[in-house]
Amino acid sequence: MKNAGKFIAILAAFLSAISVFAQTERFSDPNVEYSFDIPDERWKMTVKPSATNKSVELVFVDRNDGHLEVRRIASPRTTKISDVIREEEAKLQFMTGYVPGKEEPFGGKLTGAVFNFEFVRAGRPMAGRYYFLRSDDSVYILRFTGFRDKLRSIRHHTDIIGRTFEAAKS
Repeated sequence: MKNAGKFIAILAAFLSAISVFAQTERFSDPNVEYSFDIPDERWKMTVKPSATNKSVELVFVDRNDGHLEVRRIASPRTTKISDVIREEEAKLQFMTGYVPGKEEPFGGKLTGAVFNFEFVRAGRPMAGRYYFLRSDDSVYILRFTGFRDKLRSIRHHTDIIGRTFEAAKS
């Protein structure tokens, strides 16, 4: 009976710890037409949207650990996501040490694709993970960059943000 009580106490502590880690914060702002979940309090907003500048940027601990820029581009629904990715990749090719990676289908509240790549900044190996999410006649690009190992370690965060990203209904 003593062991059962200890087991229940340990299980209760474990479950409460999980619920603390599972808490998310919802990002939304009246100046932009989208929202998404922020999975960890260590993500901090560094660029807040305004009526004249719709840019949103968040940083995970340090800019090199994880940096997110959210951009929206007009793109007719008939344009394939892979074509939008190729246009974006044309700009990335000029980064020092650029190495393209895989394009993978991705789905959440919006569907699209993820494009991974690597590059070098100040002699350090960096990575990018861009989510291209279709919404009517727009494509939202979630541009995550950071040190290669750090970005890989927070991939579950980037996927949560991508899966929960949604555009406001028009």
